[in-house]
Amino acid sequence: MNIKDLYIDFFLEKDHKLINSASIIPENDPTSLFNTAGMQPLIPYLMGENHPLGTRLVNYQKCFRTNDLDSIGDPTHHTFFEMLGNWSLGDYFKKESISWSFEFLTKRLNIPIQQLAVTVFKGNDFVEPDDESANIWMSLGMPRERIAYLSEEDNWWGPAGESGPCGPDTEIFYWVGKEKAPIIFNPEDNRWVEIWNNVFMEYNKKPDGTFIPLEKKNVDTGMGVERITAVLEGVDDNYKTSIWKEVIEAIERISQKPYNEENYKAMRIIADHIRAVVIILGDYANIVPSNIDQGYILRRLIRRSIRYSRVLGIDINSDFGIELAQIIIDKYKKYYPELEVNRNQIINVLTSEKNKFSKTIEKALKEFEKIINTIESDTIDAALAFKLYDTYGFPIELTMEMAEEHDLKVDVEGYLKKFKEHQEKSRAGAIQKFRGGLSSHGEMDTKYHTATHLLNAALKEVLGEHVHQKGSNITPERMRFDFSHDAKMTPEEIKKTEDLVNQYINGCYEVTKTEMTKDEALSIGAEAMFIDKYSDIVNVYQIGKVSKELCGGPHVKNTNELGHFKIIKEEASSAGVRRIKAILE
Repeated sequence: MNIKDLYIDFFLEKDHKLINSASIIPENDPTSLFNTAGMQPLIPYLMGENHPLGTRLVNYQKCFRTNDLDSIGDPTHHTFFEMLGNWSLGDYFKKESISWSFEFLTKRLNIPIQQLAVTVFKGNDFVEPDDESANIWMSLGMPRERIAYLSEEDNWWGPAGESGPCGPDTEIFYWVGKEKAPIIFNPEDNRWVEIWNNVFMEYNKKPDGTFIPLEKKNVDTGMGVERITAVLEGVDDNYKTSIWKEVIEAIERISQKPYNEENYKAMRIIADHIRAVVIILGDYANIVPSNIDQGYILRRLIRRSIRYSRVLGIDINSDFGIELAQIIIDKYKKYYPELEVNRNQIINVLTSEKNKFSKTIEKALKEFEKIINTIESDTIDAALAFKLYDTYGFPIELTMEMAEEHDLKVDVEGYLKKFKEHQEKSRAGAIQKFRGGLSSHGEMDTKYHTATHLLNAALKEVLGEHVHQKGSNITPERMRFDFSHDAKMTPEEIKKTEDLVNQYINGCYEVTKTEMTKDEALSIGAEAMFIDKYSDIVNVYQIGKVSKELCGGPHVKNTNELGHFKIIKEEASSAGVRRIKAILE
């Protein structure tokens, strides 16, 4: 049975409720381009909102990280990955969480305790050592020698901002060495691989730096599907697991090359990127390739997979990407039905991007010819090599390969220096984008979130019922709202929309929340951005008679708290989608 099925069934037996994977795109979270962890879509509930399905939740979540994009090609990194998670929202705590993790690993997955070790928080000047977790582990049979106390760098989570919920965690490790596992656990030995993390949010860090116990304590756990599968199947290369078997075999067949040391990197990049592209394109968020934000990442992945197909000698004008995409859709549609629904969209976009990029490659090859005809030495310098990478998407390996064909060398050392500078700048930006959303629910975020409901309602009134929210991005300074509409708004329409939102605000409407079934919500006309992502029981937020929407929050209590609404800009976002940027004054 699939690891996801085993995990979900186990926690359903422990009275958890299954929640659907959220979209891979965060809803109203400006801190991330993508959902980067299983807990991210649950932030409002970890912050205190009541979840409509109760206090015990379980799911598998689509996750995506770009921080490690340049590491793709090694045996363990992925852009898209799946996280298994179970949560307690003020319900059970350390004893149940640790005991159930242990039971699942040793009884359901049949992992011998001799293969396991754990870490716990060793304490600091403000918080005591987590002896409670250590004692629970020992009561389950974990030897004291297999429990390591580590610092906050390893075993502490949060807060996401300067203050807020935080707490210790306990991490579970599996011995992957060929020798018998040592009696004493050494967390520095990389043959111990972390497979599961249980975070205990039990403290609130105050702005003055003190920690006080939370009244409502939460548990947030995470286990990566790719990593636990590799561990269970006894391989040290994720791409040799059953998860990737069909895709890698297809790449071998198409390229007529074996999956070996010479071809590992290119095959892993193609497999990883095509899977990620399928998941993003198949998502209800309707992301398409572009030159900004998620669309830029999507385009980069498609083009990178095409580039590396050339390294393997695959005809880039063939339908190799489509063939791989079909395999991935068939493999994942049971868990993400939207992939089947959007199959044609996935195939069409892949085809279109391939056609566009084949022209780009031709330009790059002409640029390369220009370079070799104008350089006066026998070496392509660092600036030119980096230009080929940055402007045309040529990896250094491809530049070196082509240079060698012309008896030229490449200043690889200088290129790597420039590349490292580029990486550091990218990561600095990524830190801003991937801080994690717990710090993003302040007063202004809450106001802007509520304002999106009013704007959605006003646009329906002004432009027509065909208008639906396609996405939003909120910061404490402004809101951005994407909606379905295929024409530029006239100045009159913009003014009418702005006036209508302010009319709603001045109407002093109360914002109320009601729990009901999804079918009931739809029957009363409640709006939802991605209806299929919601569980059977939902929260419906109603603003007077103006708006009814399925939503997770946060919201103000009355529209009179919002101030004056002003539209700053209206522009195209993508085909059939417009974008409004607005502020509250």
